[in-house]
Amino acid sequence: MRTVLLSIFMFLILGTGYAQVRKTSKDSFVLKGVVVEDETNKPIARVNVETNNGAYTTTNGNGEFSISVEIGDELSIKSDAFKTVYYTIKDSQKITIKVQKAEEGAIHEPVVSSSSKKDLFSVYIDSAKVFLKKDAGKSIGYVTKALQPYRGTSVTKKQNAIAFETLGDINLFWKQPDLAIDNYKRSISEVETLDGRIKLAHAFRMNSNYQESLSLNKELLKASLSNYQKVTVYEGLGDAYKAINDHVKSVFNYQKGLDVANAHRITPKITDLNSKIAEVYSISGASEEAAQYFDNSLNLAQKENPKRAVEEKNKVADFYNRNRNFDKEIKLRNEILNELKDIDDSEAVTEEVQNSPLTPQRQNYYTANAYISQDRYNEAIPYLEKSISEAESKEDLVVEKDATRKLSEVYKGIGNFSKAAENYERYVAVLDELYVKKEQELSQATRFNKEIALKQNRITSLENERELNESRYKLAFENQNLIQKNNRVQQWVIASLVLVALLLLFAAYAQYKSVKQQRYANNVLALKSLRTQMNPHFIFNALNSVNSFIAMSDERAANKYLSEFSQLMRNVLENSDEDFIPLRKEIELLELYVKLEHFRFKDKFDYAITVDENLQLSEFVIPPMLLQPYVENAVWHGLRYKEEKGALTIHFKQLNPETVIITITDDGIGRTKSKLLKTENQKKQKSKGMGNIQKRITILNEMHKDKVAVAIHNVSENEEGTQVVLTLKKD
Repeated sequence: MRTVLLSIFMFLILGTGYAQVRKTSKDSFVLKGVVVEDETNKPIARVNVETNNGAYTTTNGNGEFSISVEIGDELSIKSDAFKTVYYTIKDSQKITIKVQKAEEGAIHEPVVSSSSKKDLFSVYIDSAKVFLKKDAGKSIGYVTKALQPYRGTSVTKKQNAIAFETLGDINLFWKQPDLAIDNYKRSISEVETLDGRIKLAHAFRMNSNYQESLSLNKELLKASLSNYQKVTVYEGLGDAYKAINDHVKSVFNYQKGLDVANAHRITPKITDLNSKIAEVYSISGASEEAAQYFDNSLNLAQKENPKRAVEEKNKVADFYNRNRNFDKEIKLRNEILNELKDIDDSEAVTEEVQNSPLTPQRQNYYTANAYISQDRYNEAIPYLEKSISEAESKEDLVVEKDATRKLSEVYKGIGNFSKAAENYERYVAVLDELYVKKEQELSQATRFNKEIALKQNRITSLENERELNESRYKLAFENQNLIQKNNRVQQWVIASLVLVALLLLFAAYAQYKSVKQQRYANNVLALKSLRTQMNPHFIFNALNSVNSFIAMSDERAANKYLSEFSQLMRNVLENSDEDFIPLRKEIELLELYVKLEHFRFKDKFDYAITVDENLQLSEFVIPPMLLQPYVENAVWHGLRYKEEKGALTIHFKQLNPETVIITITDDGIGRTKSKLLKTENQKKQKSKGMGNIQKRITILNEMHKDKVAVAIHNVSENEEGTQVVLTLKKD
């Protein structure tokens, strides 16, 4: 969230101010000027500059502007940051406009031609829409102003509907679909409109309420829709079916929308729907059909604008990548890189900034991957270096991390181990920096959501106050006419008591929900802390193994062990920030870890890791490093003390569609004998790894309703051998 706001701020500063309406009179000339703050003389960017004859521009990052004017024209210099300034043109000399900047975050009272509430309401709503994509807090502040009573007047139902629909638009843009749903419903309850219902269906889909979205869109098709609305509804149905992997119905609805768009020449929708049909065909494996529709969308996008063309080229390049047509992908990526240089900053930042694939650093990274997929490592290296350079300059740590790691792997693949090690160290440093940044972003996102919630509550309070005031007015009016009817007065008293009780219940529920959310947040923090503790513990134990090889002067074995160990560490570090990883990844990590342990104790045990062929690995996730401590205990405390060669078996079996059983069995000396072999110092210490795992399982089960269960028992009656049975449930 911080990255999005920062990029929008940079866009406001660096955007140029030369898009304007110019006059054609022969007496006109280009006037140059600059807008500065009165006290500091600092230039102010993105200021609106307009003449009374319709010419318009904005100041650039240096506060400068150029505008076509005539002698006698009046300039109006406007911005939300200061009061409007008017200036009459007297000559063609460059002018300096000094303004008094207002306090940061202030919402100014607009000057309108009439003092009516209707005029003020429209101005506030328009202001909210202006700031919708720039400053969520300020935008909601203007909606709040619009809903406040003005000079004894009240807000109409239609105005209420407009205000709450605007709130829904703000919530949806800032990725708060749950709040958007509530506000759209509130708007529709005041005045029902087709556009409001279409937006509600879209919000349902964004909030993963797919069935509600499908149901509402199907109802909308029965209404009297405009052609554009009909296309939008069909597109919404296609999006919802795509989200639930019903590709046939998705294509069917996209095609219906495309037919309407073609019939009525709704050009932007024609491009979008061709692209979406191609994407669904690509996902479902129909490559030929996908290629045909991508050709259509690419040709149409090139006729719209450069940015739309680049977006479509990126989708087609992704399609070529999925189909392993790397030469065509590389060609398109290079075209995208060239075209990105020609796109204005004002166009480029409209994407979700650094998360957008339409950045030089990401395109260079994708191009390098295409070369690597063809084993053309030397051609990939320059693109990876460009990607790293671009990512550094734009503070894109995600791409910098991935590109640096990939570069290390490429150098390792071509045998340049010094550069591979150098880039791997750089990758670890970037990874640490990225972790800190993610923590900061998480904190800022929490504060942002809290601020939005407070502003939303303010609007709800205003609405409740309005309803309460109306109730009081009605009550006073009726009391004047019903003085002698005490029974009705009693009914009002009872109703008031019920209202108070409901408010108390609501307050209690809100408090309960707040406590529950805080407890969940504490659990998440505790899990993160425990995961952080696991890495040093694991590294310490692994390094002890390396030390033993070195102590035995077995340099070759130590080198081989270190090579395998570095691969394992890379995988562990990559998963260290994740709450859950796919079960397949955990199995891969476990195989590598057991391989290393067997390498050291190969005379002590043999092992087998088996996975039931019916196990749907892609459907299950597991906390990282959950199984390793149990395997470590089996080897270190059971098998290595056994006189004859032992056996370790790890088996993964799917019990039912919701449950996986993981069994770790060893025929070692058993837990009882293992305790007897411990020294007095070892008896006083408690295994950090097992203690950590027990805490993690307890927290996970509290958060996810008994997701993991562990049972440990002896294999034989003489207490030799140990079996750990871990039950993992699907979320």
